[in-house]
Amino acid sequence: MNIIKSELELTILMPCLNEAETLETCIRKAQTFLEKNNIAGEVLIADNGSTDGSQAIAIKNGARVVNITQKGYGSALIGGNEAALGKYVIMGDADDSYDFLDLMPFVEKLREGYQLVMGNRFRGGIKKGAMPPLHRYLGNPVLSFIGRIFYPSKIKDFHCGLRGYDRIAIQNLHLRTTGMEYASEMVVQSTLNHLKMIEVPTTLSPDGRTRAPHLRSFRDGWRHLKFLLMYSPNWLFFYPGILFITIGLIMSSILFFGPITIGQLNFDIHTLLYSSAFIIMGVNICIFSIFTKIYAANSNFIPASNSINRISKLTTEKGLIVGLILFFVGLGFTVYAVDLWSISSFGNLDPRIVMRVSIPSITSIIIGVQIIFSSFFIGILNIKYKNDQNNENI
Repeated sequence: MNIIKSELELTILMPCLNEAETLETCIRKAQTFLEKNNIAGEVLIADNGSTDGSQAIAIKNGARVVNITQKGYGSALIGGNEAALGKYVIMGDADDSYDFLDLMPFVEKLREGYQLVMGNRFRGGIKKGAMPPLHRYLGNPVLSFIGRIFYPSKIKDFHCGLRGYDRIAIQNLHLRTTGMEYASEMVVQSTLNHLKMIEVPTTLSPDGRTRAPHLRSFRDGWRHLKFLLMYSPNWLFFYPGILFITIGLIMSSILFFGPITIGQLNFDIHTLLYSSAFIIMGVNICIFSIFTKIYAANSNFIPASNSINRISKLTTEKGLIVGLILFFVGLGFTVYAVDLWSISSFGNLDPRIVMRVSIPSITSIIIGVQIIFSSFFIGILNIKYKNDQNNENI
């Protein structure tokens, strides 16, 4: 008899890559949980190319196996989620570090209407030897803290491997990362798309394997951090850009009228030149923020927001006006600098006087040109956006 998805309430999903030592234990615990609590469900193993007989062990113990050819933790879970038959999915590692007998808190919250139920190992307890000190006291807390700053939510354990979710709700997020950063992507996209989320305490035990875990601390930690940055154009580009611009403008405003001395330090035109560089770098970074937001929204990389919609309405003509104004302001200062030169019959000039005019003029010209050509690129991005939305051929 064919099983239709509406007949099952829960799929317990385990990604698997050579977990022969612990897989049988995890499957039996999961099946016991389903039977004990009278839950219509299944145990699904998303095998990612095991060579130690894990597939045979799973089948022997009554689990369903789906083979995922694309390598990676995220790939296994994405493929497993697509093959799942349950309305709800609880995913957990097949290394016996999570207790599949104690999943009822997840099920209860899912039944209450929560779309993502995260386990929190720091609330539930981390047994001795279950997590390396580097992960427990630095890696996980720091990355989770950064995640909460970038994407405001109440989730305090971004990387817990035991979590339950509404299968359709998560599928609609179109998660795409293939590695360990999939754990962060699920939380980030759920936050950005305003899914109803909650945490429940869960216990982490030492895994039952004799081999080394697949996780690589620095490699996977960097992948998580990189992912958090790439999904937040404001923190990656806009805020640093604004900081550079602010520092540059403050320094330039002070030094434009003359040198300043603080103690034995004398700040003059050389510092003014660096101030100009700060402004140009800041404008460049902010422009990258605009490009990224428009591209991300058009490609569904991140959901559209009010700020992105406002940015998308920027037209090439508006950018051209702003760019031309800055260009001609700089040109005006250049004319003034040439006039100063003419007073000395185009001879030698005091650089401390002329450079105070030349540096701002060059800065204004450069930024003006950048904005002019960036405006055309924004126009190109918006053409693609309009084409996708209206299904029109250009």
